[in-house]
Amino acid sequence: MSVSPTATAHDRERSGEGPRTRSFLGTLIAGCLAVFVAQLATTIPATLNGLFQADLQPLGSQLTWITAAFLLPIVVLELTFGVLGDLFGRRRLLVGGALLMVAGEVVAASAPDVILLCVGQVLSGIGAAAVIPTSLTVIAVRTDDGPRRARVIAIWVTSLAVGNTLAPLLGGITANFGSWRWSFVVLAALAALSALVSALFAEESSAPEGRKLDVRGQITIAVALIALLYAVVQGPADGWGSPLIVVAFVVAAVFLALFVRIENSAKAPLLPLDIFRNRSFSIAAVVAVVGMFAFLGAGYATSMRMGPLQHQSPMRIAVAFLVSNCWVAVLTPVTGRMLTRLAPRWVLGFGLALISAGGFWAATLPITDTSLLSITLPLGLIGIGFGFTVSSITATAVNTVPAHLAGMASATTSLLRDLGFALGPAVVGAIALSRADSLFSTGLAQATDLSPAAQAAAGQLAEAAGPLAVNSAPAGSPPAEAAGLALESLSNGFSTGYLVCGIAALLCCVLVVGALRDKTGGDGAASTPDSGETSTPDSGAADAPAEGAAV
Repeated sequence: MSVSPTATAHDRERSGEGPRTRSFLGTLIAGCLAVFVAQLATTIPATLNGLFQADLQPLGSQLTWITAAFLLPIVVLELTFGVLGDLFGRRRLLVGGALLMVAGEVVAASAPDVILLCVGQVLSGIGAAAVIPTSLTVIAVRTDDGPRRARVIAIWVTSLAVGNTLAPLLGGITANFGSWRWSFVVLAALAALSALVSALFAEESSAPEGRKLDVRGQITIAVALIALLYAVVQGPADGWGSPLIVVAFVVAAVFLALFVRIENSAKAPLLPLDIFRNRSFSIAAVVAVVGMFAFLGAGYATSMRMGPLQHQSPMRIAVAFLVSNCWVAVLTPVTGRMLTRLAPRWVLGFGLALISAGGFWAATLPITDTSLLSITLPLGLIGIGFGFTVSSITATAVNTVPAHLAGMASATTSLLRDLGFALGPAVVGAIALSRADSLFSTGLAQATDLSPAAQAAAGQLAEAAGPLAVNSAPAGSPPAEAAGLALESLSNGFSTGYLVCGIAALLCCVLVVGALRDKTGGDGAASTPDSGETSTPDSGAADAPAEGAAV
């Protein structure tokens, strides 16, 4: 996430409080706590998919929607919330976003069904979309020089990485000793604490000069992304050729074209498209979407494998994700040093190669293997690869544009990265469940070892809720006789999901190593922007290399 190019340290004078009424330390604590809580809320549901399946009996693609409902508002709204903070005050946005997260987590904790759980996730996602960019900006505008800004950004990134690392453990503990609802209760309490700390200690700031809401751009991109995600998630359940799915894809294409047309003519565009004329930046943009799709898609496949498929405990799932997520915090300083000595394309290519290898490895694991070591080894490779990749994407994007565009390049990369995160679970879920549905239907029709009553009962349950429901059918019930077939079908489906993630990361690796060059075609550590200008530490590029690193 980037600091607005217009945001400077003297913004605080406009709040009417004066520069000394609230301490910088209080502002730093408030911003770091806010992003810590937002990252917890992003990550915790990944450890709970098995419990959601057992308790709420989601139909078809509803389990995928629980994850997508939180991520979509972040993608759609984060740039707009950055502008709103500049216009109306960042502390107000921090407090308001945290309170919205409180409301969303309360709704989720009390949800009697998947629909209300998704509503709670949407509310929380909107709050997180406000909190994540604002928590960084409210800190960065208090720094007057590049080195100090770099230090406070490192603290902010560490807070995000710690939230990302601890989230699976917190989710596993609360679910293991209570129920999945207690995870959302804890999140609501932490979000309320964040709102209180921000209200009491964060300093207000704004930078309204030259900032303007791009309402038409926001509406068109929101409609396009919502329609696209709906079509991808619902496709397996409704059928890819069903009228509603076809219309959703058409709406997504039409509104995306409208968005491009609006942004090309807007005086204050939500997303300046001219920046994509830079070849190196465009490559970094593709990798930001596809590479992050591969990472989170593999993470989602793992949460489904260990949860609804194998019915492992939340604590075991938490340990697996702890192994994957901890590497971002560990490798951030290492990656920073590597990027000063090597061209970003080599660090980026290495990270993508590790993600690809982890995806291919995970695809070969038999579903009957419930050993924690078996899944944590490929998951660890994916996590290490992500640690190298996510920082390198930002470095590549920022260092290949003129200095005055560095802040916008960082913000655009964050947006595209979050789009990849949102598409990962949706696309992998769609591919895996579509293949599982097809395999199960074929296998059930040919199953000679099942009684006609069991075949009929399993077929009816699968038609209503998919193979996931058959795999979780109570022991002794007629559909449970087909649970083994359902498990085998789902295993093949999610193995295909892992393969897709591995192929996506591998293609990105080839693209980066083969096509990404600095201006002179060399392999120096610091790429030269295409215009001949260089990026400076204080150019406004305050990207969070670990942002969204969660399932």
